Amino acid sequence: MPGGHASRPSAPDPRPTDTPPGPATVGSMRRLRTFVPLAVAAIVLPIAVACGGNGDDDSAEPATIETEATTPAPTTTDGGPDGLRLETVASDLGDALYVTSAPGDDGRLYVVQQSGQVQILENGTPLAEPFVDVSDRIVSGGEQGLLGLAFHPEYAQNGRFYLNYTDTGGTTKVVEMERATADTAADGERVLLEIEQPFANHNGGEVIFGPDGLLYVGVGDGGSGGDPEGNGQDTDTLLGSILRIDVDTRTGGLPYGIPPGNPFADGGGAPEIFVYGARNPWRFSFDPAQGDLWIGDVGQDDLEEVDYLPAGEQAGANLGWNAFEGTAEFAGADAIDGPAPPTPPVYEYGRDDGCSITGGEVSRGESVPAIDGRYLFSDFCSGTVWSMRAGPDPGDVRVEMDLGPDLGQVTSFGRDGDGAIYVIAAGTLYRFVANAA
Repeated sequence: MPGGHASRPSAPDPRPTDTPPGPATVGSMRRLRTFVPLAVAAIVLPIAVACGGNGDDDSAEPATIETEATTPAPTTTDGGPDGLRLETVASDLGDALYVTSAPGDDGRLYVVQQSGQVQILENGTPLAEPFVDVSDRIVSGGEQGLLGLAFHPEYAQNGRFYLNYTDTGGTTKVVEMERATADTAADGERVLLEIEQPFANHNGGEVIFGPDGLLYVGVGDGGSGGDPEGNGQDTDTLLGSILRIDVDTRTGGLPYGIPPGNPFADGGGAPEIFVYGARNPWRFSFDPAQGDLWIGDVGQDDLEEVDYLPAGEQAGANLGWNAFEGTAEFAGADAIDGPAPPTPPVYEYGRDDGCSITGGEVSRGESVPAIDGRYLFSDFCSGTVWSMRAGPDPGDVRVEMDLGPDLGQVTSFGRDGDGAIYVIAAGTLYRFVANAA
């Protein structure tokens, strides 16, 4: 199978030859509480970026399984529509698909463009020169390009940051770079991960530091339709997983360390894997108050899903793909080939409501009371912004109403150093703010 497994730069393969545990059963799948979101009209605007996955690929029609569902009455934003609005921060950002901030660099935002540049925004205006430009190292378009950016938690001291991009050969690379000045990066890079991609879609792209100071990397199942290589349930490949590595240490000949708490650190699978069974985890994030992990995983043909993993229950979780698409049976229980039974999503929705989910952020703090303690997420096709209560018992899904302009194609959410939440849609950057009126 060409490109079915990951490769690492200049390092021996540390994996043992132990046979992975046999298939798990699905009997322990907990019941899903399904909600019907309200519809919000959206104008779909053109943008030169894919949202990290789609369901337009060829595959067999999946069978469904019986699940119990409840449909609560829809509710509005805490405090009503006047409690929240979207403020335009910058527009005409082209193929922008991610926004974040750098520790110690207060008041500035870093915007990732799929075509290969990272722009610094000061008061909503890009600086004259990009912070970094890797456009000559990447292939861009569809679901490929410069897809992710993360700053080291001690960036103010060490100046290190990390990019996730698709190189000119179609391989996913995660690299470490350093700043040269406050406004520019140095030219060199240190390659941490190289992951061969058998197809051009489902590259994942997220890189973030977790509350434990470790780097998390989202990797799709390798692409095509229906996961033809079975990568989602294969714990010997880095594809179809969220990885966790330590960029400050080394394990053996690897350019990074393997955290001892990783589920396969001592064998039975690729030691970098933290969570597996993902189709294309385009965006995921941690609740800054509780450490819970929220994942938006793109569906195949029928269901988009939100996965919720509480702090302390994350390592080794199996999100179920391609045995299941959400709670619907896809390849079936016989496809499960790892030690953990599937953990079903806490929320899923069908193609009548949108496609290609965009995972978001949990809002914490009193600056915008209407969304305090809620997980915000959206959809690339509908432009709808939903929210879900964050905490030990997620639920109460609802649409945030009257947020301003119709958003169109939502590519990412982001957070600044003060905890403000942003969303990028169709080349425009918005910030969620309290409506004083």
